[in-house]
Amino acid sequence: MIDHMGIKVANFDRSKAFYDAAFAPLGASLLYIVPVEFTAGATMAGYGRDRPVYWLHETTPVAGHTQHVAFTARNRAEVDAFYAAAIAAGGRDNGAPGLRPHYHPNYYGAFVFDPDGNNVEAVCHDAEGDGA
Repeated sequence: MIDHMGIKVANFDRSKAFYDAAFAPLGASLLYIVPVEFTAGATMAGYGRDRPVYWLHETTPVAGHTQHVAFTARNRAEVDAFYAAAIAAGGRDNGAPGLRPHYHPNYYGAFVFDPDGNNVEAVCHDAEGDGA
């Protein structure tokens, strides 16, 4: 059900060195660095085996700070329904459903903040968007 997750790190280079070493025995490596024009200048990078699933975001971590979790949707309609239901249940908009081609051409996601401020996402990677 979980598609990917991100954590905040205070020093990207130090964290990168740690995760490069820690993930190598697991067959995972740094696969993608998001262009800074999409991150407001922050360094963001994703680790995984065949696609990025564990993301580092350089910022100042704060004790008790919220996290980002993404859940796999079987199709784009589920992403749309997730967003509508989350907003109706008191979530706050953090990115309406739509393509995010700066991640990859078929990345269709929606983002909401939960009542505690956690960034919760539903995402479909299917090229057709219909789950087929």
